[in-house]
Amino acid sequence: MLKYLLEKEFKQFFRNKALPKMAVIMPFMAILIFPLVANFEIKNINLAIVDNDKSSTSRAMVQKIAAGGYFSISQVADTHNEAMIDIELNKSDIILEIPANLERDIQRDGTAKVLVSANAVSATKGGLGSAYLAGIVGDYNREINSDILTMWELTMSEQFTITPRFWYNPRLLYTYFMVPALMVMVLAMVCGFLPALNIVGEKESGTIEQINVTPVSKLNFILSKLLPYWIIGFVVLTISFLAAWVAYGLTPAGSLATIYLFAALFVLAFSGFGLVISNYATTLQQAMFMMFFFVLTFIFMSGLYTPVANMPQWAQNLSIISPLKYIIVVLRQVYLKGSTFSDLLTPFWMLTGFAILFNGWAVLSYRKKS
Repeated sequence: MLKYLLEKEFKQFFRNKALPKMAVIMPFMAILIFPLVANFEIKNINLAIVDNDKSSTSRAMVQKIAAGGYFSISQVADTHNEAMIDIELNKSDIILEIPANLERDIQRDGTAKVLVSANAVSATKGGLGSAYLAGIVGDYNREINSDILTMWELTMSEQFTITPRFWYNPRLLYTYFMVPALMVMVLAMVCGFLPALNIVGEKESGTIEQINVTPVSKLNFILSKLLPYWIIGFVVLTISFLAAWVAYGLTPAGSLATIYLFAALFVLAFSGFGLVISNYATTLQQAMFMMFFFVLTFIFMSGLYTPVANMPQWAQNLSIISPLKYIIVVLRQVYLKGSTFSDLLTPFWMLTGFAILFNGWAVLSYRKKS
């Protein structure tokens, strides 16, 4: 009986002109476009310069900042107040004020101060922009020191040298951080929303009554709704792997088999959750709104953008209920760190628990009317 039910579900899926196309196009679009848009790297920061010194030293500093690639000189103002007008008009993001006698103070005292004022309406842009600017000015400071100080003074001033070494993502590419998580989002959209709309769609069209009068058991009925999306999930994930490799040259450092194993558990759990929603909803509209509510909650609790460890304690406790949190951890760790199954036992048991809970709930909550 299950064989014929599965055949019916696959026929219904491929008979729909939009669904097969969506299952193929969505992973490509998500992997190719979203990482470029959802990017926390800050570039093209508009910088207003107030140069009160107008010396060769201050001009060299400004040239070094402009050559860094992060800043675009939006204005060269005569006074701080004049630069502030650009900040208020959103034409500039940061003001760098160079004091008068900068060059003289450096040569005479070996020290000088510059003022950095940032528009902090966007805390990320203001904070990161200031940090970038401080780093460039710091580099310039070291270049000046190497010209001014004697070899002995230079040696004494650099007792320690810090050389950062970035593991797992040495180029600090935000794309590499986002792509594995976006694969999870695509899986959640395809394998969560489609099952949620399936049973309720049959309720609205009246075809479910024909199933209800047959001796099909509730378990077989739920399995027939579950397994097609489980298989489609593998296809979607494979397309996502190909898109990540073609677009970014990103391949997993760990085993693909580990990713497929955890993805199988996640798709099973999330499709089961979609079927639970579909059992309780009476219209497609209700199912859509309920799925949006839960999926958005799961996404914000998953650590997609903000690491879970950075959240308040109550939010960290609440994040336990999000299946997305565990599969995102798995994909990032396998893709970037090459983690093995033994490193991921906690996500394995949590996803297994979600799969049993949601699918058991889907079978029990389905009401077969005679």
